[in-house]
Amino acid sequence: MATIRRVPNMDHNFQLVITRVYEDGDQELLEDEDETDEERVFLISKELEFRTGKSDNEPVFLWRDLHGDIDEFYEFVAPGTNDPTQAFFETCMYRAMYERKYKSSAENTSDSDFKEFMYPLDDVTTTPKPKVNPRRKAPSKREPESLTAAIESLSVDEPFETPHPKIPNSEPKKAASAPAMEALLSYEAELYLWDAPNEDFINQGILIAAIQKNAPFSYYLTASNDSGILLAHKISGDMNQRFSHKMLSLTWNYQADDGSQSSWLFRFSEEHLGNFLQKFTECLWESLHQMPWAKLKVGLPFLLANLERLIVVDQAEEQKYAIDANEDVEMVDVENDSEEDEDEVEAELDPEEEPSEDEEDYDEVDEHPEMAGTDRNSQLTVGYKGDRSYVVRGNNIGVFNHSAGADVKYYATISKIATPKGKEFKPKHVMLHDQDTKMVMMNPSDPHSLFNMDIERGKIVEEWKIHDDITVDHIAPDNKFAQTTREQTLVGASHNALFRIDPRVSGTKMVESQFKQYVSKNKFSGVATTQGGKLAVASEKGDIRLFDSIGKNAKTALPPLGDPIIGIDVTADGRFIVATTKTYLLLIDTLIGEGRYQGQLGFDRSFPATAKPMPRRLQLRNEHVAYMGSISFTPAKFNQGQGQEENAIVTSSGQFVIAWDFKKVKKGHLDQYEIKKYEDYVVQDNFKFGDDKEIIVALQNNVLAVNKKNLKKPTRHSLAPEASFGSRSNIVNAPY
Repeated sequence: MATIRRVPNMDHNFQLVITRVYEDGDQELLEDEDETDEERVFLISKELEFRTGKSDNEPVFLWRDLHGDIDEFYEFVAPGTNDPTQAFFETCMYRAMYERKYKSSAENTSDSDFKEFMYPLDDVTTTPKPKVNPRRKAPSKREPESLTAAIESLSVDEPFETPHPKIPNSEPKKAASAPAMEALLSYEAELYLWDAPNEDFINQGILIAAIQKNAPFSYYLTASNDSGILLAHKISGDMNQRFSHKMLSLTWNYQADDGSQSSWLFRFSEEHLGNFLQKFTECLWESLHQMPWAKLKVGLPFLLANLERLIVVDQAEEQKYAIDANEDVEMVDVENDSEEDEDEVEAELDPEEEPSEDEEDYDEVDEHPEMAGTDRNSQLTVGYKGDRSYVVRGNNIGVFNHSAGADVKYYATISKIATPKGKEFKPKHVMLHDQDTKMVMMNPSDPHSLFNMDIERGKIVEEWKIHDDITVDHIAPDNKFAQTTREQTLVGASHNALFRIDPRVSGTKMVESQFKQYVSKNKFSGVATTQGGKLAVASEKGDIRLFDSIGKNAKTALPPLGDPIIGIDVTADGRFIVATTKTYLLLIDTLIGEGRYQGQLGFDRSFPATAKPMPRRLQLRNEHVAYMGSISFTPAKFNQGQGQEENAIVTSSGQFVIAWDFKKVKKGHLDQYEIKKYEDYVVQDNFKFGDDKEIIVALQNNVLAVNKKNLKKPTRHSLAPEASFGSRSNIVNAPY
């Protein structure tokens, strides 16, 4: 049953309430369903994009799922409802939207006053994707009178019966124990708290949302009422913040002292969201860098990286650039969705993956005593030739075969890694080389050298001294697919230098003619190369530089976005970059869209000042993080293969492997990802070379393969144990 109901104690606010109704004897059908909530509640506003229509000559009401994917709608079919009742219900919805926006009664309004809330008729022909449960029994037909009676509740100030949890432990602390706060910005906003059992954000009421300062470069996001501050969450890079223009909202996560996660949402008026975004971004940047926002020469890209599309831009000349960069449109030309949708259906029909008998701990003492010990798996590198993967565990390396059927089988152990002089060490980083016949290793106790291991012999045969004064902190292949060839040179980086390494030269192996040291403290944190050998270099400060070759200045320098970058990858053609931070990924399109060098890439030419590329944030939804716990991504990778187009991005966090469909991401669907949970923590994962389906996964004590089809859309049951859906009394132990 669909009901329009007044929200108590909130003038001019109404809810669309969907109540489960079933006939006698149908109750047992609920036991087999995923969702058994008796009620679903939606705050009525223009953002719902409410519309009506017909399906098989039956009245249909559609509205957007504001907490779902961008193209997901709810569909309510009302069999037997006559046209006058349908029209009356529709009018009541528009009246509710009118009152919410204008804070005044809709009693004396006319139909012409509702035009701004009516969804454009031309757009109704594009059928959205309804949220449905295929196992649910079709609703029984009801007499029109019962629906009319429900609609008439619009004019009755009835009690609010929907479960409405209040903020746990929300009584404000005494002023003596609260930190001194200076309010920098405050607006009226609705506060919502994610309710796990009901899988929905529950309205906590209209409060004062504020950003407050309690020390230099230390800021809090607060909510308060007449009684005082109800919550104060420190603004930091771990908040997993998301600004949404469509929802006019800020969503974030909060981790309590006991490690439990909760998800919160502020909903603003349209005129306030942009200002709140601006101030929040400034405070977050200052807290991350411990320096004034004014020190950032280009603050706008960081600001807009937090938003799905433009809200406010001060400089008129930058408006077009910002709008183009953040508009909810496709990033590239794409084919129609039919093939993609078929893939999605196929994935849904695919049975749950059964654990392979070969998914075993390879350190089991009985079979592999040389792998036993207290060390855990720490690194994974997937082979380019011969279907092998290598997993570092202390000073041993496990070798695994990828057999048919996506199985991973233990093959051998390379034990007791040691220098040519016999000094054992635990490799800091390893990279396959020379058609997988060699493995180049970094020794944490000797940062000026690399060590070359002959894989067939299972022994380090050479020490490559790079330079007496320059350390080797990062290495990368000469080009994207160099490891499939006999290419001998590779790329090295220190904290502020880039150079070529050639093991064939005598003496130190750095090529002096291809060496560039930068004066500033760049803190380089990773290097990736394209198929043509162009370089993308990331830093702990969060900036990214694009080079066409070693030994020159960067063609493009993208400003820091706030968080350290811990990994970087690039598509073979150089068109897209994915950079990994602790809590989100940045996807950057390097194509120059306008100006003299339009159509070229940022590796080859500098972007015009008014048309720098805009990063797209790929992050987990706040409600999913509330189930999963804190997020700490491993370096994300594109699938790769010679002659293959990249169509997926894979990473991991904690016990979860996470993959994004790159085709969907390029269309703007940034939060459509799939997940698989394991009993152990994931150390690293990557696609098999030349395969966009099979993912090799290294757990702390296990190595296995998973088909991407066996990653599923996240739900509360797949992300967290049932026990975690209980009381929320410990979500906020204290407001500060």
